[in-house]
Amino acid sequence: MNRLIDILAPVEVMESVGDTDKEIVAIQFDSRKVEKGSLFVATCGTQVDGHNFIGSAIEKGAVAIVCEKMPDERKEGIAYIRVADSNEALGRMASAFYGYPSSSMKLVGVTGTNGKTTTATLLYNMFRRAGHKCGLLSTVCNYVEGEAVAATHTTPDQLELNALLARMVEAGCEYAFMEVSSHSVDQRRIAGLDFDGGIFTNLTRDHLDYHLTMDNYLKAKKRFFDDLSAEAFALTNLDDKNGMVMLQNTKAEKLTYSVRSLANYKTKIVENTFDGMSLNINGKDVFVSFIGRFNASNLTAVFGAAVALGMSEEEALLHLSAMRSVNGRFECIAAPSGYKVIVDYAHTPDALTNVINTINDVRCGEGKLITVVGCGGNRDKGKRPIMAQEAVKGSEQVIITSDNPRNEDPQEIIADMVAGLDPVAKKRVITIEDRYQAIKTACLLAQAGDVILVAGKGHEDYQEIKGVKHHFDDHEVVREVMN
Repeated sequence: MNRLIDILAPVEVMESVGDTDKEIVAIQFDSRKVEKGSLFVATCGTQVDGHNFIGSAIEKGAVAIVCEKMPDERKEGIAYIRVADSNEALGRMASAFYGYPSSSMKLVGVTGTNGKTTTATLLYNMFRRAGHKCGLLSTVCNYVEGEAVAATHTTPDQLELNALLARMVEAGCEYAFMEVSSHSVDQRRIAGLDFDGGIFTNLTRDHLDYHLTMDNYLKAKKRFFDDLSAEAFALTNLDDKNGMVMLQNTKAEKLTYSVRSLANYKTKIVENTFDGMSLNINGKDVFVSFIGRFNASNLTAVFGAAVALGMSEEEALLHLSAMRSVNGRFECIAAPSGYKVIVDYAHTPDALTNVINTINDVRCGEGKLITVVGCGGNRDKGKRPIMAQEAVKGSEQVIITSDNPRNEDPQEIIADMVAGLDPVAKKRVITIEDRYQAIKTACLLAQAGDVILVAGKGHEDYQEIKGVKHHFDDHEVVREVMN
């Protein structure tokens, strides 16, 4: 039984009207989901203000309202609670409603522009290999121990998040690893969670359609570390110019990792091939089936976090050597005729540059690189010409195509990308709107020794066009059209 007074315990209440000693059967911030006995939280979202639906929620049976602005008319028998930030309050109340599940496990959050999915997923796989029951919250899929739960956002809303964490506790999970998006920090979806550790991967241009400036984007990431407790650890990438910024105000134990300089966890790349890398991590040698400096960085973060959580360095390296690539992250598919295709989620300029540089480092100038790339619709338009420039800079041939156009015209997105190229660069570019045909053309152009990079969608198995998701999987298409 959940009583309102107990649910409100972790919340700073500004004003309260009515009886708070009543049973609450559910918490909702969507008035359409309210049932009799619910607590309705009026949140101020990016599209809708929940305060406009307080009346509707009461009609559906809400017995308590949490809001930032008290309504002029208040109904008899309804409890009204005013708070400074209803999104923050929602996170804290959701945690209380589900029995504070994050406090019953070791919860580690991973934030950054690139590498979140790989780092969180590898930690989940590593600790399961070590015999621990674990949960995972990621862009690709959520897992409660071994049970897959479809993911709709990188970080779910406050209610879904705490419900999933509660399921993990019920399943006996000792650890949970989750991606923490900048949106989720800014919208306070992670408010009230008890993190035992935080990992910063990197910060490059992304999500400026939402944050508007890089400074806002940085501050959202930094707030995650600012809010960590003194009992937690904060592990940051020393190779990123913003790495130490993340640690400026944190109370957590400060730890660093690097593939370039001295750090708590230091990696040197000894050899890099399409089959994997020989690494030296903290003075110990290990071979991993991952490719590229960015993956060496991710693996160092995984190693560091594992050690910070109490695993020995030797055991962490043993598990790293057995790890395999995460779905849609630098997956290599070999064609019978001798060329290779790399499928990668790279959808930011920095991620694309990292993948292209990695391919070029490994192929050592042999063969040519053909890059197939597009940009998503209804997202940061400023990165489109930069994506095209980065693709041309490191590739002999570029095919610009459609990604997830969403509600935009694919040809206009392609035109925005091409606009960033000078006349010389344009000579190495083909534009093919149909993504299937673009991948097929790349495979027809490729010869033995060449490498094709299919970038932007990675693990996604759909294309979103005019609000409809159509099945489309880059892996499937590559295998179908390979010659």
